[in-house]
Amino acid sequence: MAKEKDSSVKVRPLDDRVVVEPLEAEDKTAGGILLPDTAKQKPQRGRVVAVGPGKLLDSGQRAAPSVVKGDEVIYGRYSGNDIEVEGKDIKIMRESDILAKVSK
Repeated sequence: MAKEKDSSVKVRPLDDRVVVEPLEAEDKTAGGILLPDTAKQKPQRGRVVAVGPGKLLDSGQRAAPSVVKGDEVIYGRYSGNDIEVEGKDIKIMRESDILAKVSK
């Protein structure tokens, strides 16, 4: 029997960094107008796929991260670094670049 391939990205962030998989940009406006690919804005929402151990404090302990794997977050338009790992586009950013968690 063949092994199933794990779809998660194999990146382990360091310190207070977070790996986010950007969500797709909206295809239409709130008024229902369809947008071509060239008019779509850079996405500012994504799903957290990995979280580092937390920022190292002066006391030698680590601050607990405020996001966990699976959280949907909003981040600044030009935050973090865009990279491609295993064919997936991801962002690696500091936890402080995350503006908010989306509650459901």
